Amino acid sequence: MKLLTFQHDGNVCFGPKVKKEEAVWDVCQIQDELNVLPSFPSTILKGIEMGFDFLEQVRKLVDAANKDENPARFKRSFQEIEWLSPIPRTPKNILCVGKNYNDHAKEMGAASAPEDIVVFTKSPTSIAAHDQEIPVHADVTSNLDYEGELAVVIGKTGRNIPKKMAYDYIFGYTIANDVTARDLQSKHQQYFLGKSLDGSCPMGPYLVTKEEIADPQKLTVVTKVNGEVRQNGSTEDMIFKVEDLIAEISKYVTLEPGDVILTGTPAGVGKGMKPPTFLKAGDTVKVSIEGIGTLSNTFV
Repeated sequence: MKLLTFQHDGNVCFGPKVKKEEAVWDVCQIQDELNVLPSFPSTILKGIEMGFDFLEQVRKLVDAANKDENPARFKRSFQEIEWLSPIPRTPKNILCVGKNYNDHAKEMGAASAPEDIVVFTKSPTSIAAHDQEIPVHADVTSNLDYEGELAVVIGKTGRNIPKKMAYDYIFGYTIANDVTARDLQSKHQQYFLGKSLDGSCPMGPYLVTKEEIADPQKLTVVTKVNGEVRQNGSTEDMIFKVEDLIAEISKYVTLEPGDVILTGTPAGVGKGMKPPTFLKAGDTVKVSIEGIGTLSNTFV
């Protein structure tokens, strides 16, 4: 199921993409008007906490809408909605993994790949949406960079999760652009400020439930800046795989429904170019991952 969060007529809702249409089912309106279920979660985070039962509820609502004499009244065209991040607000900081692809580690100046995972966080206030304009923050940085990444959304609470059980704790996947102020990274000798500028974590367009992705380690990740391919990698090349990341992070941090883990970026970032080429106002960055879609943002 491809889920998205959106705003329509001032109301925030979520729902599944309509199959073969550029539209979303407004499951909030379906429930309000048809009263299909005894209760229904008011936010997607509350839905994720329900796990499989939530997806079954969504399917029942869509079935009810399809049986209505006018199903179209419950659909919202992509042209009439404002996209929101699939997870508008995480339970805590967004968990990120650095230098998780050999070639990227090398282009960033590392002599060798890290022996242990490199983890940092981004503030929840950095979350932005597909199609949202992102500020270049010229008042504090001149080295704004892009990093296209697969993002994992956690589906249930866990601590010390065994690697063989890691996939049981995944709700789904989305796309993220780990926008980074490289000069602030160097200036502060710590990643948080350079990674947490407002709008520096666009995610979307969809949250794809895990059953739709047969193998998250066999996905292409392509990033284009103004139509030029800058990154063209595969999650197969991750040093630490998705299951490794969940198992290792959960040794130290209790993972909760709605937590997002950014799994690292392939080579091809602006800092690694010769000469380094950073984002400027007017640039459009598109990150595509097969099976999920394309996340697009223009910088202003």
